[in-house]
Amino acid sequence: MASVQIPDALLVKNYIAGDESALATLIQRHQSKVYGFIYSKIADRDLADDLFQDTFIKVIKTLKSNSYNEEGKFLPWVMRIAHNLIIDHFRRNKKMPMFRETEEFSIFSIMSDNNPTIENKMIVEQVESDLRKLIEELPQDQKDVLMMRMYQDLSFKEISEITGVSINTALGRMRYALMNLRKVIDKHQIILTN
Repeated sequence: MASVQIPDALLVKNYIAGDESALATLIQRHQSKVYGFIYSKIADRDLADDLFQDTFIKVIKTLKSNSYNEEGKFLPWVMRIAHNLIIDHFRRNKKMPMFRETEEFSIFSIMSDNNPTIENKMIVEQVESDLRKLIEELPQDQKDVLMMRMYQDLSFKEISEITGVSINTALGRMRYALMNLRKVIDKHQIILTN
């Protein structure tokens, strides 16, 4: 007999109501996905462990403060928290390489300003805006899969579970979405680069 899996939303509700085991179930259910995501970005096991713990500490604080309102999208919400903590880590630990100035070497010879110019930022924003408009033109099922895959970083397995279709159907919808985007881009000779 197959066991019925309690939905994430109900486990969240139970945890907020005081059922500590509901959180343990949520963590156990999603730990490999969340940890794998963190480790893929960090590649340092100890640091990945720390960020994984920090992610769920933030999850607990948010749930305890009753400010969680993701309407059944628990895993994408947790992944967003993990992603933000990874970014914070890189910002905090941005280190300049050490160089000593000598007669043969001047620090000014390697310094460069890699910050995007205002013009480049405007181009990137315009490209993103144009791309979003093109995505809006897609059939709803293709648009949904593309948005979940590209903007929410969900796997095709997760997409198939959320949409209630097979993994192959989700893959097919993604393929058709990309093909349709290419057709529109080619037809209108749109350039999506900065």
